[in-house]
Amino acid sequence: MQSQEEGKLSNEICYGFVCFFSLDPNGPKIFGLSEFLAGLALMVLAWTTADVLYRFRIAAAPWPLRIITFYIVAVVGILTLLTDLWRAEGWYVIKGSILSPPFWQAILGGVYIATFLSWAWYAFIKPPVFSRKNARHYASALYRVILKGSVAELSVISDELSFSAKNLITYATNFNKYGGKPEKTIQKKPEEAYADILLLLIADKKFCRAIVQSAPGTALSFFEEIGKQKKYGVQVEAFAKNIVFEAIANKDSFLYHEGNGYESGLLGYHKPLSQAMFSDSALVDGVGTLLNPDPLGQWKWEAYKWEVYSRIVLMVFEDKVHKDFWGQSSALSEALRHIGEAVSGLYQINGAEKYIRGECEQEKLRIVVDFISDTVRILDEKGVPEFLPMKTSSLRQGETIYDEVARLAFAVILNAAKIKSPATLCWMVQYNAVWGELAGYKFSGSAGKIVQYKLRRLLYDEMENMSKFPNYKSALIFGFLLNVVAFFPKGSVVGHEKILKKLTRGWLKKNYASLRIHNPTVADACLVDGITYDVDKFRLVKVYSVNALRKKPRFVYLQLDSPRPSFDII
Repeated sequence: MQSQEEGKLSNEICYGFVCFFSLDPNGPKIFGLSEFLAGLALMVLAWTTADVLYRFRIAAAPWPLRIITFYIVAVVGILTLLTDLWRAEGWYVIKGSILSPPFWQAILGGVYIATFLSWAWYAFIKPPVFSRKNARHYASALYRVILKGSVAELSVISDELSFSAKNLITYATNFNKYGGKPEKTIQKKPEEAYADILLLLIADKKFCRAIVQSAPGTALSFFEEIGKQKKYGVQVEAFAKNIVFEAIANKDSFLYHEGNGYESGLLGYHKPLSQAMFSDSALVDGVGTLLNPDPLGQWKWEAYKWEVYSRIVLMVFEDKVHKDFWGQSSALSEALRHIGEAVSGLYQINGAEKYIRGECEQEKLRIVVDFISDTVRILDEKGVPEFLPMKTSSLRQGETIYDEVARLAFAVILNAAKIKSPATLCWMVQYNAVWGELAGYKFSGSAGKIVQYKLRRLLYDEMENMSKFPNYKSALIFGFLLNVVAFFPKGSVVGHEKILKKLTRGWLKKNYASLRIHNPTVADACLVDGITYDVDKFRLVKVYSVNALRKKPRFVYLQLDSPRPSFDII
């Protein structure tokens, strides 16, 4: 009885060892409902107005922060409300030395602050990168951004992705280049599966465009990691193709800014992105699509696109020559074929009144011829390897990079041969723009002479084809050679040109008159404007028209053998 009275006097009630006391409404207040609501208002304002970057980081965190935060805030809010209500009513609570009312408030406030700090940690202090812990969350967050397709958001997130490049390449499966199977056939771990999925996801064209425009460093990070880890079989084929496609299409991209030191300064000398992507021929071969960005649309490219494309191909070519000369490179061979197709539209200027340097087709021709000259320069710097095969089989076995360059030069000659008139234009294209370069001083080195030899073999093969069956392709070649070497005066050409002059004149002398009778359309295709056939005297006539230095026309003749009655050509 006495203890109960003492309890009432001291605002306490005890039942055995358990005592209760009523909270003092005027007691110290550390964290209450008003503080909770004020903090909640600030947090809601920050979360709803946060930039897409911070929303992405929160979504990509290892833990589901949004859900966890909702429940923590709800629980803390309810407990804070009950605490204030309990204290306002003076209700009883258990008395103890461990958990006092101020300490309880401190716990609620501490949990509340920790929730806010966890958001700040992942949003600002240590943004999440792709890893084993957050692979699913990271993939889901990136998928939503790319699926939405907002240009502004893609630009921001494309830069953020660079921090995860290393881990993505590390976890990605290194597939066999030819068989399509991974190097390891064991069951994939979740992070490896998500890494493979993300490498396919970032190949989205719109996302690649954002990388090229706003975050080229992301492309640099990925290709540097592929090169460092030598994981050339990861699934970046579509990503690589689209990055190069967008970079070529965008005149403000890194490929144009890294042109040369004179125009671009330090970046033009260092070429950080171009070096990372194209200075390793093993990477280019492993990925397979870096030099094939637009296989269906390249024929529509303007000259400036071909110029930047030829520059990156030249980087691969140089690395291949110096590091793996004897190895085969399907990617480089395909790229050289593409460059040869750049002049496939040259026929469109046939019949034009004059040759205008700087026009689209003329510029393409200049770019391709300069590219060939640069490849010969690189081969000269390397030096001719010992035991280099000079002749190859008809099945192209044993071919080297020399054969590839010679075949590219042949493609240029074939397209230039489609220019038939007028005579001035024909000479400007076929001799000044093409033959004068391919037979000039840039090919005077040992490598250049080998390329000329192999080119001469290709031209001779067309002569042989004409001997087997008359055809228009061989006729174009004869027309080209007639124009550029066949009518030069004796002693005015030497070496490579002298041999071609002898071969061309020899074949025409024996066979042209007979070809004229038995297949006149093919025979006509062998001639260009300014070269005619004298039927009565069996001779070809080249006319040098009047100009400022020539008062009257000058005629040069190539006497032919009489036609044979048989259709067979010798």
